[in-house]
Amino acid sequence: MTLLEQWRSAAYNQEMSQDQYNKLWNHYFVLEKGFYESLLATDEVVTGTIPELAEKYQLDQMIMVGILDGINDSLKTPNPIETMDETTVLSLDYDKEKLYYNMVGARAEWLYTLPQWDALLTEERRKELYKEQKSSTTIVKAKKIGRNDPCPCGSGKKYKQCCGR
Repeated sequence: MTLLEQWRSAAYNQEMSQDQYNKLWNHYFVLEKGFYESLLATDEVVTGTIPELAEKYQLDQMIMVGILDGINDSLKTPNPIETMDETTVLSLDYDKEKLYYNMVGARAEWLYTLPQWDALLTEERRKELYKEQKSSTTIVKAKKIGRNDPCPCGSGKKYKQCCGR
């Protein structure tokens, strides 16, 4: 079983009670917030193996795997998280805008409202990214075409006699 499979098996264990599940995730979110506070506070590109990264951020290795799973889509070059092991050298070179956008998409308010973002993105740009992310998940329902309305294809026929058949 790969490290990612171990993390997902533990984090999404169907046999956990609701109380255990809540306790696990509340603990994880606190640690995740601390990780991002540290990561966003510096411009250095962080690299290392899972044990090295876990030690640097004072995290359990499985929690580090969970964080890597969450940040991977926001990296400039994604890490091979599906196949990584304890010796795989990983990079946390993230795209600032993509990371912020993904945090908004994940509804992780405790992360996209961190004060460290002030030094990375302007407030105006964060608002644009927020609005862009929220509108990307908004479903726009098209106006229903009536049977006797002109066909939208431009034929000049009634919809029921053209594309509505």
